[in-house]
Amino acid sequence: MADLIDLRSDTVTRPTAAMRQAMAGAEVGDDVYGEDRTVNALEAEVAAMFGHEAALFCPSGSMANQIALQLLVPPGAELLCDADAHVVTYEMGAAAAYGGVTSRTWPPVGAELDADVVAAMVRPDGYWAVPTRAIAVEQTHNRGGGGVIPLDTLRELRRIADAGQLALHCDGARIWHAHVADGVPLASYGALFDTLSVCLSKGLGAPVGSLVVGSADRIGRGRVIRKRMGGGMRQAGILAAAGRYALAHHIDRLADDHAKAARLAEAIAPFGVLATTVRTNIVPLDLTKAPLDAPTLAAAARAEGVLISVLGPRTARLVTHLDVTDTQIDQAATTLTHILRR
Repeated sequence: MADLIDLRSDTVTRPTAAMRQAMAGAEVGDDVYGEDRTVNALEAEVAAMFGHEAALFCPSGSMANQIALQLLVPPGAELLCDADAHVVTYEMGAAAAYGGVTSRTWPPVGAELDADVVAAMVRPDGYWAVPTRAIAVEQTHNRGGGGVIPLDTLRELRRIADAGQLALHCDGARIWHAHVADGVPLASYGALFDTLSVCLSKGLGAPVGSLVVGSADRIGRGRVIRKRMGGGMRQAGILAAAGRYALAHHIDRLADDHAKAARLAEAIAPFGVLATTVRTNIVPLDLTKAPLDAPTLAAAARAEGVLISVLGPRTARLVTHLDVTDTQIDQAATTLTHILRR
């Protein structure tokens, strides 16, 4: 697909030459024994970035999320989250299948959530109702068009969690984008959550890996859950080295992806198909009132060399990333506006 402009996801990025060099030179050991120094260094670095005691390197964001949820919600208890949250939409029912976790959701509003709505959903112990044990939010919000939840909203959720003796989890796969977009320090986000999952293989461009961040006790228990779920890795320092390179070189450049997404949004806006204001690297399309549906748009774009993601019959998504150049953004904008104008 080298000839195509791939805007389906930021997961399609490939390691840069410098990242590959870092991977080739990585010091490795057996991580199940805790002897891979590069993995250990990555975990310590990410934990420090968010102001937590420890972190755990995992093969995927889904595994990192599910480990965190199992640490916070005992079997048979309840998690509250957005109806469009990744943890209940794209993780194949893992919270229930692996953790015995019951999920209850508020209406999908992306980053524009109302903390009072969440507070009203909390079920305390007693009354023979399933008790709420944790709240999960997604920062940035994937199906919410890359929206950024305001810091004040997150602080209010922390207050609600404390009042109800609940845990608060952040699916922070793209939290790096929120940090760049709003200038909120990563440690400020970290201070609000009991656990976070953070991804290295989306906007940061590493080939594999996410981490669970939390207290030393939780991460210690998380290692057992990771092994149980098949996530114990051996000489994983090769992958961790890519993550360390990404953290050192690819966070600040996310602003470039935001600017590219804004240019795409500006080109498409006159056609009335933008689902929401574009804040980060995701351009969400709502084709409800458009003459063509999402699969038709995607097929027409592919025929002209542009790949986009279909999320539903009338919803689609464009995602910018480090493998898309400014010239390609201009080409994609021209292609899509030409198709929408037909």
